[in-house]
Amino acid sequence: MLRPPVLVLVGVGAFLLALVPLMRFYVQDQVVAAPRNFYQTTRLEARDAAYFDTAALQMRTGVTLSARSSVGGDVGAAVDGDLAVWDTSTAVFDVDREMQIEALDYRLAFDRRTAELVNCCGAHVAGDGGVRFSGLGPIFPPADVRKREYQVFDVTTRRPWPARFDGEERIQGLRTYRFVQEIGPTQVAALDSFSGRLLGLGPRSGNVKAERTYAATITSWVDPRTGTPVKHDEMIRATVQTPDGRGRLTALNARLVTVAADQKSLVARADRDAMVIAAVTAYVPVGALSVGILLVLAGAATGLGGAAKALRGRVAAPPPDAAHSGGAEPGGTGTGSAVSDGAVSDRADADGADADDAVSEGGAPESAGPDGSEPTDAGPAALGRRTP
Repeated sequence: MLRPPVLVLVGVGAFLLALVPLMRFYVQDQVVAAPRNFYQTTRLEARDAAYFDTAALQMRTGVTLSARSSVGGDVGAAVDGDLAVWDTSTAVFDVDREMQIEALDYRLAFDRRTAELVNCCGAHVAGDGGVRFSGLGPIFPPADVRKREYQVFDVTTRRPWPARFDGEERIQGLRTYRFVQEIGPTQVAALDSFSGRLLGLGPRSGNVKAERTYAATITSWVDPRTGTPVKHDEMIRATVQTPDGRGRLTALNARLVTVAADQKSLVARADRDAMVIAAVTAYVPVGALSVGILLVLAGAATGLGGAAKALRGRVAAPPPDAAHSGGAEPGGTGTGSAVSDGAVSDRADADGADADDAVSEGGAPESAGPDGSEPTDAGPAALGRRTP
């Protein structure tokens, strides 16, 4: 029967071994995924920017702009646990004048594990639910970012654009993958009536039809462990122009970059998430497997060692009858043998005494001469001399 320590070792080892597939097929799927309940604010800043002030109808140059984004997860909006729904609100401010110049609200629904956008759950851009979403959304695939090109959705142009891998770079001490997305000039709005004078067509041009175009170069630094972007650099060029291109106005020219404080905050969040991912994908499974095997082997060795020791003890112990017998085993020297030897010794001593008495009574032994004459008394000297 196994002893309690053996049962404990084997039981704990078996539990740890059973934990390995549980971590692989259940816990990892729950942890290595974008969170549904999520909240984050970030701020991008542009210096020496230029934009057209529609309230004052004049260009503003050399200004500082601040773009503030708030992202919040809507847990109840997801149709199942594999999806995340995030609402984002972005506003751009003229810092010096404390005036908002642009704003955009949108909702994105995406697969929590692949980060691919899906068309459901009330997803929209500026209230337009007819937008067809595809490509990656606000993050890259968690724990599976590769050095390749991705299609990333742009909410301004409402379509995906390729983001190519452009190398590795350290941001706030974190090794990141750098992706560059080139968004070509794209019409984002049609204006039925716009001042031709502002477009440079002359004071008598009146109002003309125009279109707003948008172009940008967006660089994203992504943590490959978690898929979290920790820094953005957005070079934005927006214009208002006539369809034939004769009249043109710069609506916005700015380079928005994530501020250093938010870079540090995003890197800290990425480090925390990466630690959790590493724990469930590597540390815990490998540790449980290694310790589990050691405990099972230790339990087996302890059990086998105890069984072997018990078996040796049973083989070495004498039979119960032999422990209480008065005689000796054949060939041994027990008590009976000692008594017999003592008796023989006593008899031998008695025979020796009789012989001595006979010598004492008869005197010295007689010896015949070599010629057959009468025996003579050899004397003491003769007794001490041996015949060769």
